[in-house]
Formats: sequence, structure tokens, C-alpha cells
Amino acid sequence: MRVIVGRIGRPHGIRGEVVVGVRTDEPDLRFAVGASLDAGPTADGETPPTQILRVDGKRWHSGQLLIAFAGITDRTAAGELTGSWLSVDSSQLPPPPDPDEFRDHELIGLSVRTSAGQAVGVVTDVLHHGQDLLVVRRAADQGEEYLIPFVKAIVPEVDVAAGVLVIDPPPGLLDPAQAQ
Repeated sequence: MRVIVGRIGRPHGIRGEVVVGVRTDEPDLRFAVGASLDAGPTADGETPPTQILRVDGKRWHSGQLLIAFAGITDRTAAGELTGSWLSVDSSQLPPPPDPDEFRDHELIGLSVRTSAGQAVGVVTDVLHHGQDLLVVRRAADQGEEYLIPFVKAIVPEVDVAAGVLVIDPPPGLLDPAQAQ
């Protein structure tokens, strides 16, 4: 599976640098000099990348990450990369140092059940809006979605190998009529 780490923006200067919109929480690791990144037209994770780019230089300027890629030596060549999504293969990523830390792609697709064993649905997305939220598509009708706060008190168990995520929902989380 492809994991998006950035998107190439406009060229910067005349020597081939580009502004990169960072989409990873480890930019120093992902964009290290010498790192290879796959570049492609879409962020769907399924479309094969169209080219491999090697990071030749990087620097931060006014809060933006500027990257120089090997072989891209002028503004015109850099401009042709504008809009390309940068990704890496998820198998290249080392496991997180904290056993309670998970990457989005590890959670998406996990079956969700309650601690009592009731099937809830499948994780379809992870949102990061101040509070990490799991988007869970309901098992029964495949139309309704739940937003489950991704905190230890509500999600006590995540077993990626088994493909299961266990929740202990407070009253009202799965059924608003039960809210106190």
C-alpha cells in the first residue's frame, strides 16, 4: 500500500527547488537527503507512481519545506512536478516506537466490535481534527457512520494482526437515544 507523505507545490527560485506540502508527521525522516520518493498524479494509494525522485537537498524557509530533487535543476523542470503526490511503500516504514501508536493505514479496514462482542462495523477513515476520530461504517446497513474518539478509554484494544479493534462505548455513542 502507498502512504502519502507530501504534495509538490510551486517551484521556488530558479535552481529547481519546489515547495512541498507535508503530509507526514516525520518530515525529517521522509525527506532526508538521499531518500527516494515515488511521485504520481493521484493520492488514492492504488494508482502506480509515475516516477521515482531522490531528495538531493532540503531546507525550511518561512515555514515551508523546500526540496531539491536529483536531476531537477531548473524552474521549468520543477514546474512540471507541480501537483504530484509523493508517497512511500508502507512496507518501508519502521514500526512506531510506541506500541499504542498506529498509522492510519494500519487502522483502516479493521473490524470494530464492542467489548461485549457486538459487531459495530469497519474503520473506513481516520480524522485528525484536534481529537483523532475513527470513522466507522456501520455493519448492519453500510450507510450510517459513527465517529469514535480514538482514546484508550473508548478504544482499549487494537489488534492489527487479527484485524480487530475493540471499543467500550459510553452510553449514547452508538445510539443517541441512550445518551444521558
